[in-house]
Amino acid sequence: MEFKLSEELQAMRRSAREFTEKEIVQYADKWDEQHHFPLEVIRKMGELGYFATATPEKYGGLEMADGMLAQAVLCEEIGRGSSSVRVAFNTQFLGTALSILRHGTEEQKKRWVPDLISARKIGCFAITEPNAGSDVLSMKTTAKPVDDGFILNGCKIWISYASKADVAIVYAYHDRSAGSKGLSAFIVDMHLPGVCARDLDKMGTRSSPTSEISFDNVKLPRDALLGSLGDGVKICFGSLNQTRLGCASGGVGLAQACLEAAVRYANEREQFGKKVGEYQMNQDLIGQMAVQIEAARLLTYRAAWQKDQGEFGNTLETSYAKYMAAETAVFCAHAAMKIFSAYGYSTEYPVARFYRDAVLYQIVEGTANIQKTIIAQDALGYRKANR
Repeated sequence: MEFKLSEELQAMRRSAREFTEKEIVQYADKWDEQHHFPLEVIRKMGELGYFATATPEKYGGLEMADGMLAQAVLCEEIGRGSSSVRVAFNTQFLGTALSILRHGTEEQKKRWVPDLISARKIGCFAITEPNAGSDVLSMKTTAKPVDDGFILNGCKIWISYASKADVAIVYAYHDRSAGSKGLSAFIVDMHLPGVCARDLDKMGTRSSPTSEISFDNVKLPRDALLGSLGDGVKICFGSLNQTRLGCASGGVGLAQACLEAAVRYANEREQFGKKVGEYQMNQDLIGQMAVQIEAARLLTYRAAWQKDQGEFGNTLETSYAKYMAAETAVFCAHAAMKIFSAYGYSTEYPVARFYRDAVLYQIVEGTANIQKTIIAQDALGYRKANR
């Protein structure tokens, strides 16, 4: 059993840390305040190959043997700087390009994957609807088959990067009467007539646009279908099992940022003639933060490593990682707030942003309760997670 990252991954981590410090950290609070989407930074990440580690060379990727672990490491480092920018790992690769690589035709792979992993085109994936959140199969969006393609109608909500996206993986029913077998996945050009995205306001991750999308009689060509008719459930839940890795990695990165900020402050701030880090109650918080981060990181790296072994169906281990990382991010953000006290509540330090951003990890890509349900049902023997 090996717990040490390869030399290549260690170098990649150092490079990503330097990139984050130079290109993200010093601007993240301002971007958040202004709801600015740093497209130029995401393009640079694409140029550096950050979204390409697990993609074959024939499609412009790096084809690393440990490409999914590399995704986790890079996503963690970017998430340490900005949870908003971290979302790009899901929109460019884990939820889009990877789904096309796993289920698409050769033509679809050549058309879309190189532009997504290079960030020449911005991607998104659209599952959630106003009345279909955790209950994915209750979605109402339809893609009615016609002679030369499909007619897409419906509404999606809480879709990251949608208003900036060039392409989306959209899940819709081609035949509602067929139940789960009537759900399909489609690659949708977001510039087609009838597609409209409207940004939503939210508490955190404010430099990551989140939108409602409406599809009004959008005409899709036949080659927009991803996989076969009826593959929607397989593709959707398979995709969630990969995007949850991005959430877990980002949660670890955010928690690490909280710990680093708290340690710096605890060694600078003095009260009653002592640094606040010398008080046992603050040491208790620092100790808990450090241990929980290490546990979340190890769970996340294990899930990524399994995927590099071809185990993309490791739902249980991915849920372990996603749940633990989300809880850790929230705990560490709250602990940092306590250590900073009033200064943490102000906008002078980034802790307020960390605190607002952390909660999203308990919601996005399957809530904390969904992860616990997956884990508990597996433990009880009611429904095995890895099938």
